Amino acid sequence: MSFTLEGRTGPWEIVVGLEVHAQVTSRAKLFSGAATAFGAEPNSQVSFVDAGFPGMLPVINRECVAQAVRTGLGLKAQINLWSRFDRKNYFYADLPQGYQISQYAHPIVGEGAIEIELADGSTKTVGITRLHLEQDAGKSLHDQHPSKSYIDLNRSGVALMEIVSEPDMRSPEEAGAYLTKLRQILRYLGTCDGNMDEGSMRADVNVSVRRAGEGYRTRCEVKNVNSIRFVMQAVEAEARRQIEVWEEGGTVEQETRLFDTARGITRSMRSKEDAHDYRYFPDPDLPPLVIEQGWVEGLKASLPELPDERRARYVAMGLSPYDAHVLTLEKETAAYFETVARGRDAKVAANWVMGDLFAAINRTRTSIAEPPVKAEYLGVLLDLMQDGTLSGKLAKEVFEAMVETGRSPGAIVEERGLRQVTDAGAIERIVAQVLEANLDKVAEYKSGKEKLFGFFVGQTMKAMQGKGNPALVNEAVKKLLG
Repeated sequence: MSFTLEGRTGPWEIVVGLEVHAQVTSRAKLFSGAATAFGAEPNSQVSFVDAGFPGMLPVINRECVAQAVRTGLGLKAQINLWSRFDRKNYFYADLPQGYQISQYAHPIVGEGAIEIELADGSTKTVGITRLHLEQDAGKSLHDQHPSKSYIDLNRSGVALMEIVSEPDMRSPEEAGAYLTKLRQILRYLGTCDGNMDEGSMRADVNVSVRRAGEGYRTRCEVKNVNSIRFVMQAVEAEARRQIEVWEEGGTVEQETRLFDTARGITRSMRSKEDAHDYRYFPDPDLPPLVIEQGWVEGLKASLPELPDERRARYVAMGLSPYDAHVLTLEKETAAYFETVARGRDAKVAANWVMGDLFAAINRTRTSIAEPPVKAEYLGVLLDLMQDGTLSGKLAKEVFEAMVETGRSPGAIVEERGLRQVTDAGAIERIVAQVLEANLDKVAEYKSGKEKLFGFFVGQTMKAMQGKGNPALVNEAVKKLLG
């Protein structure tokens, strides 16, 4: 999909690449046994290794390596059986060692790709350059004291996957779609929870602009953007700033910037460092990381079904591509739908999940992870419709009662006497009473006013408190009017 921004001197193309830092789902840190739970008291989850004490040696966490490999496999990427950790040297108060252990020249995961879906229904492939493992830094807190900064080292040493894309995105929408899809894959794999508001996934946004047909111009990096919406806003804001600079005859300087969410602009943070500024060298405390192909194959065999494959399966079950897309957006939604649809009509199940259930979740301010109606109960409700116990109208009534009480549909049907009447003789007796009470309308119907047929059906259903089987009611009205 073509996207350009108009400047004073004509259209400009945006070029975007993302570096996503995803916190590895693991109970312990990358090189120590300290805990990683979110929200703990400051400095309560810090080992001597994380605090940079002299003589403390890092020991690799096998599960973090496995999570990186799973992610690489999910991104259809090259898994490197030999990789290496380097020291990235820089000074900052929340980096106790004075260096970060990272992978630079030899990452654990090489080139891969993600297919993204855009609003117009088109798809696009975005290349993955690499995925490498590294440890996180601590956190500086500047708002706790009027004249001092505090340091919280709970995050120090937490395992991160840095996932670097190719500069293949050309619009804010594509950047948003890429980040959405990446987060979806990570959540399906269980390798990162994707909670951007908790800092467990954040993006550095690389933006440049150019004229059609040109090579790449200078890029700037917008650091630590923590929501998909802000990433999209940052792309556009930074692109507009650069267009203005170029059109006024200036030159865009390579630098690191911050996105001011309140004002919707980017601000300069520091000049952009190059690799040589960090003086990378192999970490002398860690041998090269060597993994076996057989181990990788074992991890591959245990991978869950990923969003693209699941969506294709749902379409094969008879769902529209749109329904399949919505139901696979979140892993929890797909799991809920699977339970409801098992052994039942997939389209009916999808309509109830996307219609009544989603509406109830919005109304009750709950979530698909803790839904107002259990998936098993919704499945039973569909069975009661299928076997004729409930009409569609009664099923809606029972569903609302399920939302209110949390009880099973069977219990509600019995307690409230909502079972559908399917006795043809009983229905005919009610229809006869309705016709007897409306002889004038019966005469009108027989003189050609056939629209009154619906009136007789409606009156019968009303007399039966909505419990009459609609097909049998229609049949009885037709029979007795005839």
